[in-house]
Amino acid sequence: MPDIAFTPLLITLLLLAVIFDFINGFHDTANAVATVISTRVLSPGVAIGMAATLNFIGAITGTEVAKTIGSGIVQGDVPMVAVSAALIGAIIWNLLTWYFGIPSSSSHALIGSLMGAGIGALGAGSVQWSVLITKVLIPLVASPVAGFFIALLLMKLLYAIFANMSPHAVGSWFRHAQVVSAAFMAFSHGGNDAQKTMGIITLGLVSANVLHTFEVPTWVIILSALTMAAGTAAGGRRIIHTMGQRLAHLEPIHGFAAETSAAAVIETASRLGFPLSTTHVISSTILGVGAARRMNAVRWDVVRNMVRAWILTIPVTAGLGFLAFMVLNPFLK
Repeated sequence: MPDIAFTPLLITLLLLAVIFDFINGFHDTANAVATVISTRVLSPGVAIGMAATLNFIGAITGTEVAKTIGSGIVQGDVPMVAVSAALIGAIIWNLLTWYFGIPSSSSHALIGSLMGAGIGALGAGSVQWSVLITKVLIPLVASPVAGFFIALLLMKLLYAIFANMSPHAVGSWFRHAQVVSAAFMAFSHGGNDAQKTMGIITLGLVSANVLHTFEVPTWVIILSALTMAAGTAAGGRRIIHTMGQRLAHLEPIHGFAAETSAAAVIETASRLGFPLSTTHVISSTILGVGAARRMNAVRWDVVRNMVRAWILTIPVTAGLGFLAFMVLNPFLK
């Protein structure tokens, strides 16, 4: 780590970022392991340990999403107090949705809160609306839709390919295949989600004049990857239950299709710099494989509650970020 003047405000910001990253890890553990646990392919302990390891590996593979978060949402000289306020708003929302077992988006919680804090500090003109629309809002809608239909089509294809095999043989084959798909899902999750913390920490370092250009330092990449891996290892069993058991009944073949489809969408988005909601994508692919059997195989009442949380996340967290800035600014500016 380079020689940095650790002021109290910068220390606070870094601590908040680590807390957010850790919560993001255990909040979103379900994204990678819910299906492999619900199909009983892996025990919760083994699945969560595997997810933590591959979250870390995935997290060190790129910084395109970090650049979108840190330099693409709010422009101008963002004060450190605004960055801290954004983290506080996102943390509050993540804890609330975790407590109630709602698979909401940590990514959009951070983006919404950063918008609100940025507006509080610099005005509405500081938000880069074109980037917000093209890299956040359009993927917000498109990625779950894409995930749903890719999973549905993949599931239909698998049904056709294995139609003449016995259910026992299909189950046995996909119990092994699902370990690979779950690993791919965990890797892609780390590659997208940990970068959000990298972006917010780097923005804070730029705000503190530690960095003069937005380039993610190596120590920030390692810190974010390790913290998310630790959070993932802690597990998020409430949301695992919702996603793995309450959305649709899953067998190993369904888990394989859901995880493979979701990981493909997420990995593509990461390379394009889209801060995707891994929660939205894996939820939609689980729905897709359920719908491939029959539409009433999906528990649509649970889906409605999830969609409400998705719709509310950005505006509510924007309000939380704005309020946190207004409360903190008199004391920390």
